[in-house]
Amino acid sequence: MSERRPLRVQGEARDPLAGVAEDLLDAYLDPKAHEMQHIGSYELPSDAQVERVVEMCRALLFPGYAGPDVARADEKQLRELVLGRLQELRTALHRQVYRALHHKRQQALGRNDLECADCTRKADDVTERFMAHLPELRAQLSADLHAAYASDPAASGVDEILLTYPGNYAITVYRIAHALCREGAVVIPRMMTELAHRRTGIDIHPGAEIGVPFFIDHGTGVVIGETTLIGKGVRIYQGVTLGALTVPQGATRPEPGKRRHPTIEDDVVIYANATILGGDTVIGRGAVIGGNAFITSSVAAGTKISGSSRTQK
Repeated sequence: MSERRPLRVQGEARDPLAGVAEDLLDAYLDPKAHEMQHIGSYELPSDAQVERVVEMCRALLFPGYAGPDVARADEKQLRELVLGRLQELRTALHRQVYRALHHKRQQALGRNDLECADCTRKADDVTERFMAHLPELRAQLSADLHAAYASDPAASGVDEILLTYPGNYAITVYRIAHALCREGAVVIPRMMTELAHRRTGIDIHPGAEIGVPFFIDHGTGVVIGETTLIGKGVRIYQGVTLGALTVPQGATRPEPGKRRHPTIEDDVVIYANATILGGDTVIGRGAVIGGNAFITSSVAAGTKISGSSRTQK
């Protein structure tokens, strides 16, 4: 660490925090730690604004159940309301998508430009393509909701699921984030699913591929990794991990996009606290995985695995 700068003029009272401030400043200015601060530079994505975007999406997907109340309106007034909300969402989303694209570009180039025309064009394209997915997302989420109602006798109706179920919230945010991820957004999709993670305890990476419909019951502690493939009609319960095997210390990092997480085929049920690991692990169609099972090798279609089972490659 460099020699500390003078803290006070002779005779002045010494602030006990002054030394801490100087040590922090030395750390900020250390060129070896540049990745841990972003001072006096271009704007980064805002967590609060990303959360606002998520709520704006939910208000368009579930009007009245999410976002501001929808007053009684005729069809013309409702059309104007929806169009206004779409325009507001496009503006807010574009800004965050741009900031993330710009940041990654500046990191890659080792530069500190305040603006980037190419990033603006890419943000335009990502945002417009995402907006076009909203009707499709609503249809997917409708199927998820009805699957939840069919699977859970404790649910009094789809309305209760919409208003109260953490699994529904986490799946909704995942589907929004996944659509953005597929269209080329960076950072923002992960920020979205981490908002859902903090709120629900359900951790779904936006890169995972999850079929429709999908149901998570209870949900706390569920983890679904980046390269997981999940088919249609899958049901999972709290504490389930669909994860990767640990990379040995000193080993080369896996290549981006390389399969590290399992494949779960259609109509599989995975009960509470089961763990399924590995990119070569396939759980066949219609299999049932008991609670607390530990699976690291493939399971044939239709197989029932007891909760005490442990498989090993």
